Amino acid sequence: MDAAGTNIHIAELAHVFAANDGGPRADPNLTEEERGAFENLIVLCANCHTMVDKAPDAFPDDMMLGWKRDHAKKLRGLFGAAKFDDRSSARKAVDPLLTENRSIFDRYGPHIDAARNPESGAAEQWKRKMLTRILPNNRRLLAILDANRDLLRDDERATLELLRQHIDDLEAFHIAGIREDGSRFPNELTNILKD
Repeated sequence: MDAAGTNIHIAELAHVFAANDGGPRADPNLTEEERGAFENLIVLCANCHTMVDKAPDAFPDDMMLGWKRDHAKKLRGLFGAAKFDDRSSARKAVDPLLTENRSIFDRYGPHIDAARNPESGAAEQWKRKMLTRILPNNRRLLAILDANRDLLRDDERATLELLRQHIDDLEAFHIAGIREDGSRFPNELTNILKD
C-alpha cells in the first residue's frame, strides 16, 4: 500500500503461451486447461509483462520457462528445499527444524507458568519466537517435505497435509490476527521419514 492506503500491484501473472490463439507465443495445440495451468503462468512486474507480450520473438517461451525454473530454484534454495535421494538424507534435513521448534515450544510456549503472568513478558517473547523462528522453520519444513514428497509413505503424506493446515492456522493467528481455534501440531510429524 502507498501512503494513501491504495494497493499498489508490483507483480502480474503472465502467460508463457498465450491464453488465446491470437496472443503472444500462442500454441494452438494447448487446451484451454493447459493455457490456464500453473505451469503456463509466470509472475512478472507490469513493465516486463507488457514488454514480453509486445515483443514475443525477443522473449520466446523457452526463455520465459527458464526464468520460471531459475526463480523456483532460488526459492527452493532460500527455504532449504533440496531434493534428496533417500529418506535418511531427507530426515537429516528436517530433524534440526523439528528439534528447534520443539525446544522453543517447550521453553516459551503458551502453556508455561510465566505465560499466565501478564507482567512477565512471556507472551511477547513467545510471539517473537513464533514470528522469527517457528513460522520460518515451518515453511522450510513444508518446502523440504513437498520437494521430497515421493519419499513419503501414504500416511506421511496425510501428515504433511495436516502440517500444511497447522501452518496456515498459525500464520492466520500470529500474522493476520485472526482469532479462531486452529489445528494442532500433528504429533505424527516427529517421526516423519524415520524408518
